[in-house]
Amino acid sequence: MYAQPLIVPDITISGAGVPPGPHDVVYVVTENNSIYAIDANNGEILLFRNLGQAVPAPPNSAEMHACRNNGPRIGIESTPVIDLAQGTMYLMSYTMGDVQPAYRLHAIDLATLNDRVAPVVVSASHKLDDGSTFVFDAAKHRQRAALLLAHGNIYAAFSSWCDRTSASRGWLLGWGAADLKPLEANFLPDRSPTLPALSTIWMSGYGIAAVAGHLYFATGNSRKNTYDSNNNLSESVVKVSADLRQVLDFFTPSNVNQLDTNDVDLGSGGVLLLPDQLGNVRHMAAAAGKDGQMFLIDRNNMGGFNTAANHVLDTKQIGACWCGQSYYLNNIVSSGGTRVGVWQVITWPSPSLTQIHSSTDLPLGGDSPGFFTSISSNGEADVIIWAVSRSNSSPPGGPEPTLFAFQPIPGTFELKLLFQSVAGNWDVPLQANWNEGANSNIVPVVANGQVYVASYKELDIFGFVPPVAEARTTEIIQNASGQIIAVSGSQFTLKTGTGTEVRVEAELAIKNGLSPELVVGQGVNVSGNVDAQGLLHADVIKPARTAKKP
Repeated sequence: MYAQPLIVPDITISGAGVPPGPHDVVYVVTENNSIYAIDANNGEILLFRNLGQAVPAPPNSAEMHACRNNGPRIGIESTPVIDLAQGTMYLMSYTMGDVQPAYRLHAIDLATLNDRVAPVVVSASHKLDDGSTFVFDAAKHRQRAALLLAHGNIYAAFSSWCDRTSASRGWLLGWGAADLKPLEANFLPDRSPTLPALSTIWMSGYGIAAVAGHLYFATGNSRKNTYDSNNNLSESVVKVSADLRQVLDFFTPSNVNQLDTNDVDLGSGGVLLLPDQLGNVRHMAAAAGKDGQMFLIDRNNMGGFNTAANHVLDTKQIGACWCGQSYYLNNIVSSGGTRVGVWQVITWPSPSLTQIHSSTDLPLGGDSPGFFTSISSNGEADVIIWAVSRSNSSPPGGPEPTLFAFQPIPGTFELKLLFQSVAGNWDVPLQANWNEGANSNIVPVVANGQVYVASYKELDIFGFVPPVAEARTTEIIQNASGQIIAVSGSQFTLKTGTGTEVRVEAELAIKNGLSPELVVGQGVNVSGNVDAQGLLHADVIKPARTAKKP
C-alpha cells in the first residue's frame, strides 16, 4: 500500500453482515486496485471492493512502465481524497485492458463502496509551443501525488516511470467533483516540442496544495540545460490558477541546470503551505527536494528564477528529501535525510527559520532518504511527532518499517523518543529481472487517540490498552478452554465456546514441559494466573479431548 489510510468517524456502513450502527472507519486502498472499509477500533473488515486487474510491471526494464521503485503490480497508488459533506471518496485506479492500461477517476460512496457516478477514463491533450498536440498516454505516465479536492474540483498530477523520457511529461488535470466532467484546461510544466521531456509532478506521493483559489506543487528534473521559465518549468515550485489556465508565480533554484543534469529533483518533496503568519510576510510555503535544501518562500512573491541568487525568505539544509514537511504551533517539521528536525518560523523583523529540535538518526532502508511525519497534540499541549522509517524489499533487505513517537522538550534541543515499534512489513516481491524492490512512502495517520500504519498487505493500529479495573479482579478467568486462533512465539489467542478471546502466555508451561505444540485450530484447556493487563500466564496447557466450537 503506497497510499495513506483515511479515517472517517461515526459513519453508518451498508453491507451484508455489517454490524448495525455507526462506525469509526479507516479506508485503505492497495496496488491491487482494492478498497477496504475497516473498523478503525477493532480492525474488522466491513466492506471490500476490487476495481479491476492491476497493471503488471513488465519484465523488460526498457518498457515505459517498468520501474524499479514500485512493486510487481500497479493499481491505486496515490492517496484518495474524501468529501465528508457528500460522503464521497475520490480515487484513481490503474487497470489493465486488452492491450493498454487506463487510469480511471472514481467517486466512491463511503457507505457502500459503490460508484456515485460513472468513473471517467483519464484522457487529455495539450498544445505545445510549436502548435503540435501532445496527447496523454496512460502507459507512459504514473499517478503518485495525492489527489486534491478544492474549488469544487478534483485534481490529479502525473509523472513518469523512472524518468522514461521519450513520451512522459508532467500533467496537472482537473474534473468537476459533482459529475467528474474534465476541466476545459489542463497544465503541462514542459510545453517544449523537443523530446525527451519530463518536468513531472510526483512529490513522493505528497499532495497538491491549495489556498485562496490557487494550486501549488513542485516539479522534477528535465533533460539537462533545457530549463526555460516560459515553456519548461523543471525543478520549480509552481503556483497556478484553479482553472489550470495560468501560471501565477514560481520559484526555481539558481542551480537548476545542475539539478537537471544530475537528476536531483526539487520535485521529490511536496509543498507545505503555512497558516497565515504575523509580520510583514503573511503567506509562506516550504519545499525541499533531493539536494536537501529547504526553501522558505513568500507565496505572494515566490522569487522566480535568477542565476546569481535564490530570492526566497530563507534556506536550510535538512538532508535529502523524498518527503514532505508537516507543521504545528508556528514550527515546521522536516524529515529529510535520517532525522526529524523542528524549525521555528521567525516572522519579525524579517522571516527566517531557526532549528530548535532534532532527533537522532532513524534506521532507513532503500535508496531514497527521507520519510514522512504526522503531528498530534491537545491544543498547544502534548505535542507528539509521529514518523515511520522508510524500508524496502531489496536484497539483502532493510529494516522493517518502524513507527517512532517524538516529544519536543521545551528549552532543549532534544526530541525525546517516547515510543518505537515495528509497524507492519515491506516484503514486497521483487519484479522479474530486477534486484531492487518497491520503495516505501509510508505516512502515519493519527486519529481518535490511535495511530494507523499501512504497509505491505497489513494495516497496523496502535493505541493505549485500557487498564483492567481493580473492581473486576475477582472475575478474572484463571482457567480457559477453547480453540487456538492465533500463535505468535510463546503467546497465543484462545477463542472460548462463548466467543470470548483470551490472550495466553505459554512460556512457563513450555519451559516445564507442560504444554503441547501450539497449533492454530487445536483445542486446549489452560490453567494459570491473569495479570493486570489481562494476559493469562499458563502453568499447564492440555489438549482438549473435545474442543468446543468457537
